Amino acid sequence: MSDTSPAAPASLTQEEAATRAATITVDRYDIALDMTGLLEGETLSSVSTITFSARPGSSTFVDCVADVSAATLNGAELDLATISAGRIPLTDLAETNTLVVSASQSDTASSEGVLRTVDPSDGNVYVWTSFEPDDARRLWACFDQPDLKAVHAFTVAAPEEWTVLSNSAPASVSDAEAGARTWVFEDTPPLSTYVVVVNAGPFVEVRAERGGYDLGLYARRSLESQLERDREEILDITEHGLAWYGSKFAMPFPQRRYDQIFVPDMGGAMENWGAVTHSDTFIYRTPPTQEDRTERANVILHEMAHMWFGDLVTMRWWDDLWLNEAFASWAAVWASAAVPGYEDVWASIALTEKKMAYDTDLTPATHPIRGVVPSVDVAMANFDAITYMKGQAVLQQLHAYIGEEAYLAGLQAYFAEHAYGNTVLDDLMSAFGAAAGKDLTAWTTAWLDHAGTDVISLADGKVSVSSADGTVRPHRLDIASYDAEGGLLATTPVTVEDGPVEVDLPDAAAHLLNATDVTFAATRSDEASEAWLGQNAGRLPDAVARAVAVSSAWAAMFRGEIAGPDVVSRVASVLEHERNPQVTGEFLSMAAAAAELWTPPARVAEQRTLVADAAAALATDPANRDTALRVLAAHATTPEQLALAEEGAAEDVQVAWRLLGRRAETGDYDAEAVAALEARDPDPESWVSALGVRTARPLAEAKEEAWQVTMVERRLPRTDSGYALSSAFWRPGQEDVLAPYAQRYLDAATAIRGGGLLAYGLQLRLYPVTAGEEVAAAARAACEGDALVPFVRQTIIRLADVHCRQVAARSR
Repeated sequence: MSDTSPAAPASLTQEEAATRAATITVDRYDIALDMTGLLEGETLSSVSTITFSARPGSSTFVDCVADVSAATLNGAELDLATISAGRIPLTDLAETNTLVVSASQSDTASSEGVLRTVDPSDGNVYVWTSFEPDDARRLWACFDQPDLKAVHAFTVAAPEEWTVLSNSAPASVSDAEAGARTWVFEDTPPLSTYVVVVNAGPFVEVRAERGGYDLGLYARRSLESQLERDREEILDITEHGLAWYGSKFAMPFPQRRYDQIFVPDMGGAMENWGAVTHSDTFIYRTPPTQEDRTERANVILHEMAHMWFGDLVTMRWWDDLWLNEAFASWAAVWASAAVPGYEDVWASIALTEKKMAYDTDLTPATHPIRGVVPSVDVAMANFDAITYMKGQAVLQQLHAYIGEEAYLAGLQAYFAEHAYGNTVLDDLMSAFGAAAGKDLTAWTTAWLDHAGTDVISLADGKVSVSSADGTVRPHRLDIASYDAEGGLLATTPVTVEDGPVEVDLPDAAAHLLNATDVTFAATRSDEASEAWLGQNAGRLPDAVARAVAVSSAWAAMFRGEIAGPDVVSRVASVLEHERNPQVTGEFLSMAAAAAELWTPPARVAEQRTLVADAAAALATDPANRDTALRVLAAHATTPEQLALAEEGAAEDVQVAWRLLGRRAETGDYDAEAVAALEARDPDPESWVSALGVRTARPLAEAKEEAWQVTMVERRLPRTDSGYALSSAFWRPGQEDVLAPYAQRYLDAATAIRGGGLLAYGLQLRLYPVTAGEEVAAAARAACEGDALVPFVRQTIIRLADVHCRQVAARSR
């Protein structure tokens, strides 16, 4: 038996992928999996039978990062001693070939390709797979690159009490025999290896016939009541999305069955064809707020958009990864905005995802949206705010620049021509250009091949654009003009391409550039407008304009032009008027971050009190009560604020956890209350919330416990709980007890070598945000050279730059 250890598999290069694609064509995979060993143990076994054609006499290799026990090519046994770095050499190929590889994988606990997880509340075992970008090779032999699509047929043996789910419907399920059943699935259409899936476990199931589709929802048993609570809303969003995309793209989703599986211990979601896998954090443990519901709808529609853009039509190589993700992000918001109650989702995006893109674009971690990707490892370094969020914003700008009619016509032509195939960016841009009657070559180069954020200015009746490197990007934007009461006087569309453009604007109290937020740029209006907006942004008549006005203040703080208290002040003034639950939580989060991390230490307590005051005022509005109370509980200081938070804690465990954490931060830790709340909380991972409360204490032993769980034992679930624990760890005002951990963090982060993107992310979230300039300098120094994993290096470069900016703001 050969051990092709997953510790150091080779990273496929673009050149190797192109050579292999020119050598072979894959017809189908017939993959037999034995999951019965996962009920009590760690091992999954596979037999992968690959049928493919090749140039007679040619050679190539197949990927398999697992323990290979046998391999035959056209009936002849292969020498397992030739296997190296997860590659099995294949020589003297025939015109038609059959390769059979038997393998097993026992690393089912690190989430690299597969995760076996045990629900702590009831002991049930669940298994999920997720293969982007090249992790299918960890479970079975395959040609693991996106442009070698093939039909997949799965046969799976699993414990008899388990439900097994894959991309297509099960053709048959055997009767139980010796404690196991065999599931045989229908053939898939031609798919890239990274979007196939097998998930298994004793799931609870919801099935419904909606809009001509057979929809399925699955979750672990301990979340059955929460799934039942939210089932109709999730099904409604799913039905809307399938109808919306099918109509707008002029191509209905071509498979009747569409499943969504909510799995434990997963961050985010994955767009597996016909069987999307979501983190089960989206099955909210307590009744979801509007902010929660907006986030979940966006994720559902993002992954669904990939059925067309990514799965049906797939990029040839990872240099177009940005397009895959950016399009799904754009489409999700576009589709969400058509759902009643979600109309202002673009405002929410302006305050969250787009803000993050602007921030990243100002750091040394920025890069062109499109770039050279010599290997898969390098591609993964670009899973960031530029790829997803700036890319999304640039597609929104293209939508505005050529108009929706041409935009949709281009997409329809693109899907019709390339369904089940692979493409490059030029294929899409040519389709857009043909539909719009425009040559988009210069547009593509300017927007996608150059990093940085333009500045759009209004002065002396002219709109002008400047960029740091002289790149001329065309911008289509709107200028809104307002009277002294905030009433809209006019909206003036402007396109700036080669130089300043004269605009005829009405006399107004203020002019807001990019008021509809359709382009990606920093904006500077005339001085009178900026002064008025600083005091009156809350009077603006629509949520997107209010979000743009506040985001511009955050951008000014990020650039070092204003301080954290200025952002808190602007947010507070907006929240005197804002009652839209799609954005109030985002406003409060922005203010809280400005108060804690961008404010001089002597003023942090005062600024957090202002945030709590704004939250307390919002809590009187039923539509905003839950979100506001959660923020209030985390920052309450006065007896009145604490009393209101206590009232909310009786109704909502999320409020209760935040309040206990706030008290622990100030030295008022109540172990009995924590234990009681952990028992009351329906979340199977409530232990993480309890750990967060203990972590917030200003004690060395509290910080050490969190450090061990996150950085040493790596027991923290691979979910957003990592963000909450990091915030509880690095509390302002606890610098003395935290001092040793800054260097320990740098030592641990720079030593990261394995564990996948999710594991990287969990550990990198513990960055020492409250430390001083010397730590940021040390972090930057650690990134010199190429010793770090590319994703880790890019992340630390970004975090260190933001840290430097925060230190400067705190010193004002």
